Amino acid sequence: MGWYGGARARLVWRSDRLPGRRAPAARFLPDTRTVRADWPRTTTVRTDGWPPGAYLLRLDADHGHQRYIPLVVRSPSAEGRTVVMHAVATWQAYNTWGGYDLYRGRDGSYGSRAYAVSFDRPYNADGAEKFLAYERALVVLAERLGIPLAYTTGLDVHRDPDALRGARALLSLGHDEYWTPEQRQRVTGARDAGTNLAFLGANCCYRRIRPEEGPPGELRTVVCYKTDYRRDPYLASHPRFPTNDFRQDPAPDPESRLVGVLYEGFPVDAPYVVHSPDHWLFEGTGVRRGDRFDHLVGVEYDRVMTDMPTPRPLEILAHSPLVCRGRPSHADSSYYTAPSGAGVFSSGTMRWVEGLMAGTTENGRNHAMDARTGAFTTRTTENLLRAFAEGPAATVRPHPRDNVATLYPA
Repeated sequence: MGWYGGARARLVWRSDRLPGRRAPAARFLPDTRTVRADWPRTTTVRTDGWPPGAYLLRLDADHGHQRYIPLVVRSPSAEGRTVVMHAVATWQAYNTWGGYDLYRGRDGSYGSRAYAVSFDRPYNADGAEKFLAYERALVVLAERLGIPLAYTTGLDVHRDPDALRGARALLSLGHDEYWTPEQRQRVTGARDAGTNLAFLGANCCYRRIRPEEGPPGELRTVVCYKTDYRRDPYLASHPRFPTNDFRQDPAPDPESRLVGVLYEGFPVDAPYVVHSPDHWLFEGTGVRRGDRFDHLVGVEYDRVMTDMPTPRPLEILAHSPLVCRGRPSHADSSYYTAPSGAGVFSSGTMRWVEGLMAGTTENGRNHAMDARTGAFTTRTTENLLRAFAEGPAATVRPHPRDNVATLYPA
């Protein structure tokens, strides 16, 4: 998946015809309500010689049915590159294959949800819903720009202390909710070493997870007990590592310390409203203060919360009024720079990457966003990627002008 002269993908491999066979029933682990397929291996796909990047394997049945298998071929090094970090833990958290995900169980209730979900099962629906909606358009745009890129996943950042060493920038994509404390520590360390960060979604770094190994020795399971974190047997010997929201006790660490904004609500559909039109990120868009882009804020949103720890100075670039579950509030896009010079941008809306496809038929669900919105998000993202690829943003672009007190007076 990528640019490829506008084709947006290229074929790298095709298998011979594989005989189908009926697989045994999935295995159910009642203590954590985990579903594992545990199927015998049908074939092996070697990726030798494939360039690093995001891939879709497509399974074609004789009767025409198709399903995708998303995968990432990791880059050997991030040195001097913009790193695209795919949110595979979040993909799995919402995967209902077998009747269970981290939100609901077979009866559809929160109380019957899984406490741990396994990568050893197919994805539901077409197999690549989260990638296609929240990640693909950014991959296409970044490759079209020709900036040096590297590819990884959140779990690989967790696993490898050197995964972000020397990176110019790191991109978190449209829905990147589930992080490990180690992943967060390494992303924070990269920022403090001068790596620019872009959070191109909302609800990022919200749930604290623990990955566990499976039989192959790789990280195969995502554990997140959420509000039932006290039921996690691991907690007895590791009281500072609950699998609940980062901002919650017993080890509160609000995501705003890193992201700049904080997740507030769902669901919402509202216009994106520009507040700082002369910011360098909006160069070439022609926007003025108060310009609106309908439906760009949704379906989850973030905002600046002054009662939470937040890096300063912080500039709010967009301040979008909304009503969520009957309560008026705002979604905020923000920008700050760290002492290392790293710039940190947060879009404050989960639809930012989807906005790159607005006015097209690319993902089939553009939430009525129009071509004007597509042009705005595309140009803004181009400005961001080009600047962040140059090095610590504070050395090549103006510093933020703190305006939090103006928009959120005490």
